Amino acid sequence: MKFNNINVHISERANIHKDVKIGDNVTIYDNVEIMPGTIISNHCVIGEPLSRYYDEGASYENPVTRIKKNSLIRSHTIIYAGSSFGEGFQTGHRVTIREKSNFGEFCSVGTLSDIQGYCSVGNYSRFHSNVHIGQQSIIGNYVFIYPYVVLTNDPTPPSEHIVGPNIGDYSQIATSSVVLPGIKIGEHSLVGAGTVVSKNVDAYSLVVGAPGKILKDVREIKDRKTGEPYYPWPQRFSRGMPWEKIGFEQWSKSL
Repeated sequence: MKFNNINVHISERANIHKDVKIGDNVTIYDNVEIMPGTIISNHCVIGEPLSRYYDEGASYENPVTRIKKNSLIRSHTIIYAGSSFGEGFQTGHRVTIREKSNFGEFCSVGTLSDIQGYCSVGNYSRFHSNVHIGQQSIIGNYVFIYPYVVLTNDPTPPSEHIVGPNIGDYSQIATSSVVLPGIKIGEHSLVGAGTVVSKNVDAYSLVVGAPGKILKDVREIKDRKTGEPYYPWPQRFSRGMPWEKIGFEQWSKSL
């Protein structure tokens, strides 16, 4: 494959498939695989070596980094070695994703977000801009995390005991919320803006405040004029979701 770009450095040990577009000033390290239809924009670093590289030198072996097909990595993104990304993955600008981060299909990470590594993210989950995800966080499928949310992981800082939060499928974490270490949030929950989640949250819960308190079942939140329920949200929102053309109920039956 030919690249006529300026200042592009691709390791001979990288595996770049056909139909991959690479911008200017990009560096791709050893053991990176980038699958067809993917775009790597200007000034990106893919497969950034881990810290032990600087100690081990020539004996260091870069872990495998894999970006699956039809992904879009926007400018100034840095992806550390040892991470994997499912089909249709996207980043905003100036995103940092540390090692051992595993994302499912059709996920996105917004501009200026920081994923601190050793994290697991399901399918179709979306992080908006300026999101910080601490190490060891577990995030399910169809989870939306909005700007300035922080997921923490050290119960007694500073310590070596790291335990990230666990966010259930279909949950929504609203702007400027903080989820404390080891907290479990059940599926279909809604965390209101500015909430500090310090206790485990049952499924279908609305949590607000600092410290966060469970106010009600999210299925009780209804439109004041029509009485239509807002939650579970997949029944009224489908843009970019796998049920977009057929509706959530019909899609659910096909699983």
